Amino acid sequence: MADALSVIPANVLRNLSDKLYEKRKNAALEVEGIVKQLAAAGDHDKISAVINLLTSEFTYSPQANHRKRMLKLNLVLRFLMFQGGLIGLAAATVGLTSEAAQHLEQIVPPVLHSFSDQDSRVRYYACEALYNIAKVVRGDFIVFFNQIFDALCKLSADSDANVQSAAHLLDRLVKDIVTESDQFSIEEFIPLLRERMNVLNPYVRQFLVGWITVLDSVPDIDMLGFLPDFLDGLFNMLSDSSHEIRQQADSALSEFLQEIKNSPSVDYGRMAEILVQRAASSDEFTRLTAITWINEFVKLGGDQLVPYYADILGAILPCISDKEEKIRVVARETNEELRAIKADPAEGFDVGAILSIARRQLSSEWEATRIEALHWISALLNRHRAEVLNFLDDIFDTLLKALSDASDEVVLLVLEVHACIAKDPQHFRQLVVFLMHNFRIDNSLLEKRGALIIRRLCVLLDAERVYRELSKILEGEADLDFASIMVQALNLILLTSSELAELRDLLKQSLVNAAGRDLFLSLYASWCHSPMAIISLCLLVQMYQHASAVIQSLVEEDINVKFLVQLDKLIRLLETPIFAYLRLQLLEPGRYTWLLKALYGLLMLLPQQSAAFKILRTRLKTVPSYSFSGDQVKWTSSGTPPSVSQISEDGDVVGQVLGNSNSHNGINFTSKLQQFEHVQRQHRLHTRELAHSRNTSTNTSSAKRTGLIWVQEVQRSEDARRPASSSSTSTVEVNRMPSRSRKGPGQLQL
Repeated sequence: MADALSVIPANVLRNLSDKLYEKRKNAALEVEGIVKQLAAAGDHDKISAVINLLTSEFTYSPQANHRKRMLKLNLVLRFLMFQGGLIGLAAATVGLTSEAAQHLEQIVPPVLHSFSDQDSRVRYYACEALYNIAKVVRGDFIVFFNQIFDALCKLSADSDANVQSAAHLLDRLVKDIVTESDQFSIEEFIPLLRERMNVLNPYVRQFLVGWITVLDSVPDIDMLGFLPDFLDGLFNMLSDSSHEIRQQADSALSEFLQEIKNSPSVDYGRMAEILVQRAASSDEFTRLTAITWINEFVKLGGDQLVPYYADILGAILPCISDKEEKIRVVARETNEELRAIKADPAEGFDVGAILSIARRQLSSEWEATRIEALHWISALLNRHRAEVLNFLDDIFDTLLKALSDASDEVVLLVLEVHACIAKDPQHFRQLVVFLMHNFRIDNSLLEKRGALIIRRLCVLLDAERVYRELSKILEGEADLDFASIMVQALNLILLTSSELAELRDLLKQSLVNAAGRDLFLSLYASWCHSPMAIISLCLLVQMYQHASAVIQSLVEEDINVKFLVQLDKLIRLLETPIFAYLRLQLLEPGRYTWLLKALYGLLMLLPQQSAAFKILRTRLKTVPSYSFSGDQVKWTSSGTPPSVSQISEDGDVVGQVLGNSNSHNGINFTSKLQQFEHVQRQHRLHTRELAHSRNTSTNTSSAKRTGLIWVQEVQRSEDARRPASSSSTSTVEVNRMPSRSRKGPGQLQL
């Protein structure tokens, strides 16, 4: 200190903190000259003493008591002293010129310390001093780069506009120095950059993007290799409220993407993880940029991306349904590119992870996403069937639930996936059992999607195979009400669907064809759950005598509103092209007497005021007159067709009646009728038990409730005693329900 005081006159030290700028400037020039002389003489000890004097007396002192004394000074005087010290340090650096490097450890830290001073004027002159120091030392300045960068990062968001302006000026100089220096260490700088990339301050963001852009422009600095370290931060800036920042970040990202396309080696994996997260951003521009990058990565990444396919797919599928068209277009293109890649599990392709993503997206609220998820499951089944079947338990329930989807296209695709799985017999059985279970627990599924599901499965898996399996399950169904409803649905589909035309043709040959007979027998047991289904089946296969016997076997309890509704539908179906052959057979009443009796039997069951009665009666009036004769037809209580010398393909009697028999062409009609009657007795017993249960529950209710029920029963009894001409409620229901029903595509009116 004494050496320094002897070198620098007291008046010079005093003028460094003078109120007048000219005196401070002249004092700095004198310090510069003194240091220059000392440098020329090689007296670096005295130079160090001068720098220490300027530091301790003007900028800061390590002694606590001295700091307290400084804080008590007038603020103006304090500022002048700080400014004098900063100007003096800059002047000393200028005086040292080329020899300044060896004294930077003394000069730079005090200046950097002043950047955090509470007085904005001190911060401003600190920028000015460091600017002058940097101009002198240039490349030697790099050793302090990280500390300077940290200080500039903070000053870029300074509350004082003048300080910001000075910091920007210094920042440009530092950038110039770095770009021309070969001592800059990108490895040491990247951690500093990564720490600050998620700062929200717009000024800091501009500062950071500026540095990224500058460093990336330097040929000797490999910023692309460190891109994963700050890529997320750049994407974060795409949603900034400032248009300028968004534009700068987008420009930087575009430049990096171009470099990736031209680079032979890129770390796609780490960046893919970032892009997947950003593809789910709430900001539209961020999503678009992320999905665009993913698109390029899928094209360029190759084997590197195989372990990340599931994550990438998880990002793509939601974007397929994005509200922004540009995002949807890029997402669809990326999805097609990804699905076209032939990856193998041996190479790290995780089939289970892909299936998990597709299964999760089946619950998406967007139809397009659900459809693409199903396409993925289908593609995996075609390529890696064995691996997919290993995960079948994880996805099967979800696939079954998808059968209730609101979209017909989704349901059809689900059925294709199910059909692909059901190529194996054990999986086919599992599919049908699960499907039947879902129909049982969800009536709306059967009503809304039943026809669509069953028809499509018949196309995909062979109609006969599907109907045989369904019939086998329904034959042992414990829930009799469900069995009846399900059989009615299957029967309606069988009679009306164009997809089942071949199955109907096969059934029509039941009397002359072993395959047809076998199919008829496989359906018969389950069709017994519905009288109208059995009658319809017999009319379809032209077993008219058995149809007549079934009608004759019906008892009072069988003729209810549900039965009449089904009968109404059958009468209307008889007028459709499917039963054209039956109507033409009425032209030969002599050959088809059992058909006439069956139709007249149906007519007798219908209420006279119903539309179905009028339709069938009108049809029968067109039949040529014919007298039923006991000599021509022998009625049998069992409904067994007579043994004949010849039976046509239509099942009509041709030739002389030789006598009665319990079977024909391998079909024991007597036992079949008994089987039908047995099943119907079970249904009647079940109905009585339900009614008894309801009555028991009713009897335990309050007296007031009991009185109300009694009044209602009396009213029903009075209604029942009204004349038929007044049109009872049941008749109205029969008349109106079928004709006024409306159903959507694939829906059943049960």
